[in-house]
Amino acid sequence: MDFRFNERETAFYNEVDDFLKQQLPTDWVKGVLRWPGGYGSQEFDRQDAAEIIDRFQRKLVEKGWLTISWPKEYGGIEYTYMEQAIFDERTSYHGALIADVIAAGIVGPTILEIGTEADKEEWIPKIASGRIKMWLGYSEPNAGSDLSSIQTTAVEDRDDYVINGQKVWSSDAHRSDYAWLIARTDPKAPKHKGISYFIVDNRTPGVTIRPLVNIHGIHHFNEVFFDNVRVPKKNLIGEKNKGFYHLMTSLAIERIMLVRMGSFRRIFEELTLWVKEHDRDGKPLGSYPLLRQKMAEIATKIEIGYLLFWRTAELLDKGKIPNVEASILKLTATELSRSLAEVAMDILGPYGLLPRGYERTPFRGMAPRGYLDCISSTIGAGTSEIQRNIIAVRGLGLPRE
Repeated sequence: MDFRFNERETAFYNEVDDFLKQQLPTDWVKGVLRWPGGYGSQEFDRQDAAEIIDRFQRKLVEKGWLTISWPKEYGGIEYTYMEQAIFDERTSYHGALIADVIAAGIVGPTILEIGTEADKEEWIPKIASGRIKMWLGYSEPNAGSDLSSIQTTAVEDRDDYVINGQKVWSSDAHRSDYAWLIARTDPKAPKHKGISYFIVDNRTPGVTIRPLVNIHGIHHFNEVFFDNVRVPKKNLIGEKNKGFYHLMTSLAIERIMLVRMGSFRRIFEELTLWVKEHDRDGKPLGSYPLLRQKMAEIATKIEIGYLLFWRTAELLDKGKIPNVEASILKLTATELSRSLAEVAMDILGPYGLLPRGYERTPFRGMAPRGYLDCISSTIGAGTSEIQRNIIAVRGLGLPRE
């Protein structure tokens, strides 16, 4: 591939960068407390963060950037996937969190791929306008990496499906409007062939959302119970009993969308600046060979991540489904999340254990946040072990056993 942006892509890169600098407060990045790749440290050190994010999303809807690569007839502006990737990279670099990345980033593209015209007419305008928020109803207490083992059921009853079961690690379910949920619709079929997709309104009687406070003390995850929840048949998305295969499309999209490569570069630049500004035993930190080697390794891994990121976008523009490439990208980025956290803790030493809020806390207290949160990055959207299996079997043609 040609690793350079063409003239149009360069112009768009600069346009997005200028837009973000205008729309976000100048000190915005200093208040972003999310570790790259992590799921559990999504906080902002400012009280007006929710208001700023909401206003920012409305601006994106006005410009058509919430659905950049979607077809025009469904509320998009038909930009290329490379331009979508540029937008994702720049927004993540500047810490610009979109209010509902699940609906616009995962659910919408999946519906456009697998949904009927009725599905698209019902849901795409709501998603494109930013009017609804959604959460992913995938994992269950005994079904995480192997989602084909889910036990939540959806049984036909006249004009409805009746859903019973439990979901867990449900990110932002308590702040969302709808679940993007998989349930078993044919218990007698082989486990991969009896699953279907549904959209479930959180306000439906029988839906109970309970908080799961994570290791940071943040309520981000939830466990959600479904007790005889009645869902209209029209809320089944795609083909009945083909949900597991539709899920593979959703997961490939998720693995690309959640990488947010720009956030890795931003945090690494901040750590590099901290190293340049400090010394140890009267010598600049950056003069120690072991530290220089660790920093150089992280810089190299970030560049590799970027190359894989742009490569995946290029494949999408060529009409290919980067199933294996998405797994390679996801694996590379999430393992990088761990490496970056470990290097930050090594460099900062004992003071690196201090969380934010203390006088001697270095690096805004990001090192302990990253060290605790980076594990989540290697689990969500498919564990590192699952990604390696996909690469081995689908990419290299190796036997399953």
